[in-house]
Amino acid sequence: MSALAGHVATAVVVGAPGNVKFVHAADLHLDSPMRGLERYDGAPVERFRGATRRALENLVELCVDEAVDFLLVAGDLYDGDWKDYSTGLFFSAQMSRLREAGIRVFLVRGNHDAASQITRHLELPQNVTELSARAPETHRDESLGLAVHGQSFAQRVVDIDLAARYPDAEPGVLNVGLLHTSLTGREGHEPYAPTELGILVGKGYDYWALGHVHRREIVCEDPWVVYPGNLQGRHVREPGAKGATLVVSDGAKIQTVEHRTLDVVRWGIVDVDVRDCMSADDVLECTRQRVEDAYLAADGRTLAVRVVTTGHSSAHEQLQRDPERWENEIRAQATDIGADNIWVERVRFDTRAPYDVDEIASRDDALGQLLRSLRELRSDTRALEELSSQLDDLRRWLPREAKEGPNAVRLDDPDELSRALEDVEQMLLPRLLGGADSS
Repeated sequence: MSALAGHVATAVVVGAPGNVKFVHAADLHLDSPMRGLERYDGAPVERFRGATRRALENLVELCVDEAVDFLLVAGDLYDGDWKDYSTGLFFSAQMSRLREAGIRVFLVRGNHDAASQITRHLELPQNVTELSARAPETHRDESLGLAVHGQSFAQRVVDIDLAARYPDAEPGVLNVGLLHTSLTGREGHEPYAPTELGILVGKGYDYWALGHVHRREIVCEDPWVVYPGNLQGRHVREPGAKGATLVVSDGAKIQTVEHRTLDVVRWGIVDVDVRDCMSADDVLECTRQRVEDAYLAADGRTLAVRVVTTGHSSAHEQLQRDPERWENEIRAQATDIGADNIWVERVRFDTRAPYDVDEIASRDDALGQLLRSLRELRSDTRALEELSSQLDDLRRWLPREAKEGPNAVRLDDPDELSRALEDVEQMLLPRLLGGADSS
């Protein structure tokens, strides 16, 4: 029997497991469309859209280089139905590379690649085992002393506790649970296949390989319950290093659990505190240093950043008077630092005027009355809704590019209007107070 055939064999496990090494990945979102990138001026669209494929190649290389015994994929391999067969063919080719190295693959489907979501199908290589969507099942590997338990999503929305129906651990082997879940809930993620840590612990497994949450998280170490995070960040709300988890066990005892970075495009938010900046040029100097730091931390990867300036600063008036100029100054700096390997997704000036706004708002003069009126309007939901309706005509006259995309003007959103009124307050203060001082 060949080495691969021995790995693929499924049988009742006898004897104690030996040393086992595996990789746990999740949320690959292969060929994610990354919608809306075309609306960004200068966005390297094709480089970003190819990032999920390059990250998968890095995952396969990790498995081969580390000579792992198997790979776990905890759901959302795909981002939805394939646009064409090239997505499935690319994945199949990568799995064939693992087959040639004698590496097994176990996977479950999640909400994005549920059985009901993917209408096209290709037969996967012999080394790939997809766990059933009908009920929990266990796959055993005698040569590894391994039992993998899991269940795929049958449809996109799964609101029942799948883990509660998983079988208990099998004695004398390495027990691994494969599950796409929100647990008791995670911010920014739909509450799919909800369950509790106590349910997982009660199964007696040695390692729970979770998916669905895109931020790496070690939920528990006894037993190990791990979210590896997604393999490749796809937008600015998925910042930082992304990758998979490398696990080594000695028998049925987990020895090491290590994150391995595999992303090819790094997203980040560069926060710049400009409290000590006296001018817009000072802000540029501070921003350059922070962007350089982020670029070095990306370790040669393409860097996509959102720059946010914060703090009460004397530079506030300059920034607010000509934000377009200073935004493009920052973009030019990024190009100078990393050429086409840095892309500034957005610049947001969240600075504030260096005044005691509360003190000014308490005054009995016209400026104090104006600030109090703006604050009352910002906190009055009904008044904001009325203001939104009054702006309907203006909204209809806005050009399309102002109504769509990441920087769209959303005059029908009360929260956006409230933030806009705060910006108005910060724009007015320097002008009005400067006028008062000069008079």
